[in-house]
Amino acid sequence: MSYVIDIEDRPQLPIEGSDDTFPVRRIYCVGRNYRAHAIEMGADPDREPPFFFMKPADAIVRNGSTISYPSKTENFHYEIELVAAIGRGGRNIAEAGALDHVWGYGVGIDLTRRDVQQAAKDMGRPWDMGKGFDESAPCTALRPVGDVGHPDTGNGAIRLKVDGEVKQESTLDLHIWNVAETIAYLSEYVTLEPGDLIYMGTPDGVGPVRPGQTMEGHIDGVGDITIAVA
Repeated sequence: MSYVIDIEDRPQLPIEGSDDTFPVRRIYCVGRNYRAHAIEMGADPDREPPFFFMKPADAIVRNGSTISYPSKTENFHYEIELVAAIGRGGRNIAEAGALDHVWGYGVGIDLTRRDVQQAAKDMGRPWDMGKGFDESAPCTALRPVGDVGHPDTGNGAIRLKVDGEVKQESTLDLHIWNVAETIAYLSEYVTLEPGDLIYMGTPDGVGPVRPGQTMEGHIDGVGDITIAVA
């Protein structure tokens, strides 16, 4: 069989300490998964069922890259997040066994055209162009569970700096919905497959990044990410 247009291989993330790579299938993102962030975004902080939005797989940006400031925005925001990489698929996954489906973890930044997102919210329209644009999903090399365990079962630090100034700082145990709960809930709606990534939500302190600035993210035991904006 031949194709009428050229096709590209799936986007891939490197594996820490290995020549192997992790092919990315889908990117799911959990919205407002820290109480303080929900409050700063004007939402009810009480524990409600999680909700999700998606980014295209080719929005992945590797650690150390320089990205372009995106078009159609004047309010470009960073959101530091733990990323869970699915290694074994399933549907209607039980919470008790959900962590068995995780291959490993990385450090991601959910980049957002905040003004575009807000305008869509105000009109009751989808957020896609505010969240799922080119170069909107930076992520480190992944580290397997055998090396890092399951980070959000503890209180490891998560933080992000812009030009050396701390902008976001919290701990992973403050996720409203942890990784196991999130996988179990999401798998009621879609069949998760190997290669899926779940961006687990960001702490409070989100804000703008401008051309010429550099973002530096860190999660204890998982890694560090550096992304510059051209």
